[in-house]
Amino acid sequence: MPLKIVQNFDGNFTLEPQAQETLFQLLKSETFVKQICQHLQCEKVEFTELLFQPVPYSLATPKGMPAILEKYYESDEYAIINVPPNFMFSAKIFSPSRLCAIYRKIGCTNSG
Repeated sequence: MPLKIVQNFDGNFTLEPQAQETLFQLLKSETFVKQICQHLQCEKVEFTELLFQPVPYSLATPKGMPAILEKYYESDEYAIINVPPNFMFSAKIFSPSRLCAIYRKIGCTNSG
């Protein structure tokens, strides 16, 4: 089975205001933020309120994300996480089926 490279993929999406509000509350919840801090070995993380839909690999999107956001991928000051499916369900977001969130790291003991 040959590998098919996608030339263009529209990763744009719009969330309903209520769905976005619910999702942001979940992504900023103390319990979830503590889990991220523990995993990243950081004193604190801040949700940047930036979300994106993962996109297929293409020549224009080799990192699987919109090219405009690659600066966050390449920076040690930020972490990109997959939004948990249960958060998507709780916020009643069914399209897109996957989202990633960008967090700013503060006071980390490592760069990972």
